[in-house]
Order: sequence, then structure tokens, then C-alpha cells
Amino acid sequence: MADSNEMTINLVVLGKTQAGKSAAGNSLLGSSDFESRLSPSSVTTCCSLGRSGRILGLIRRNGCESALRVRVLDTPSYPHTALSKEQVRDTVRAALAQHFGEEGLHLALLVLRADLPLCPDESNDTVQLIQELLGPTWKDFTAVLLTHADKAEEAGYSEETYLHSASSTLLSLLNSVQHKYIFLDNHNSIIKEERNIVLKKLLNFIRKNNYQIVLKHSKE
Repeated sequence: MADSNEMTINLVVLGKTQAGKSAAGNSLLGSSDFESRLSPSSVTTCCSLGRSGRILGLIRRNGCESALRVRVLDTPSYPHTALSKEQVRDTVRAALAQHFGEEGLHLALLVLRADLPLCPDESNDTVQLIQELLGPTWKDFTAVLLTHADKAEEAGYSEETYLHSASSTLLSLLNSVQHKYIFLDNHNSIIKEERNIVLKKLLNFIRKNNYQIVLKHSKE
């Protein structure tokens, strides 16, 4: 917290290659901090932190409007085309400690593509990574971000019909994280109104979790 009129939320995006992690991070920040492009191999090879400017109109505290700042840690995909699972895990763990060790992490965003079915083996890898990074309470601090939702809409799926048709693997995952999920379009530039809707949903998840944080440690 910078001051009483400002709140910062700390987020990390995790997921498979080409799931849309970096694009999702850019949408949340309202920027193009992270490289995001179509590629036959994993684009992101190291962690990087992006920061938004002051965002107004989303929070009121003690009857007064407060500014919101968003910090997003972009991470290499898991599994990765060039890095071992251990390398990805150790890289992400070190970056979380470096950037969020003093303030703590509010939410890990598990990024999945809404236009692709989720199979058991695919979800196991990333969920295992989140468990190793966040510990036994990982479900309280994890939300699912379903990217490429515009493609699902083009195929005729509303949010309700999509979930009705979703695989048991996805439904089980959503149930385990207390149905904390958000559908996100992957247009080149998300409009401000859509971004604010997504941020309000994230803030609601954080509020319902009593603004708790994970991974915080004190300096020696």
C-alpha cells in the first residue's frame, strides 16, 4: 500500500505455451509491456514485472475514491519448449520472492484457452506448479483466466452454454478454486470498459478472500 488513497494488487500469470498469458497481462495493465505473438515455440523465457498507472473509479474506501495500481508478473510457460519444468519452477519462484516477497501475492491467474478443450494431463502440470509455488492454500489464491473467449463466442457459446459443455476436468478445476474464473477476449487492444470489468471481478475475488496475501516474507 502506497498510501491510504491507493491500493496495489499483485498478480502472477501462469499457464501453457500460447495460452495467452502475456496478452492477458497486457490487458490487465492496459499496456504492451509483455511480448505477445503467435509462435511455434514458447515466446517468454524469463519472468518480467509490469506495472499499471493509477486507475480511478474502481475502489471506494472509507467513503472516498481510491486509486488502484496493478502489478503483473509474466512467467515462462509450463511446460516449456526450451526450459525444463525445474528451470521454470525455480525461475518463477525466485521472481515471486524478488517482486512480491515483501508485499505478498494476491492472486495467481491460471491462464487457459477457452477455444481449446482441457484434458486431464494438460491441467495437472500447471496445477502442480501452482501447488509447489503457493503451498497448501493455493486454491484460495488461484483464479482461472479463460482467454480467447471471443473465439468461443464466435462459435456460438455464451458463458452459460460454454460451462454446460465444458470438460469434467475444467469443471473440477473451477470447482476447486471456488469458481473464481473470468472470460477474457484476446483482441489486440482491450477497451477500457472491458478492462475495468475484469479488474472489478479480480478485486471481488480478493475482497472475498479478505484481502489475504500469500508468499510474503520479512527481510532479515
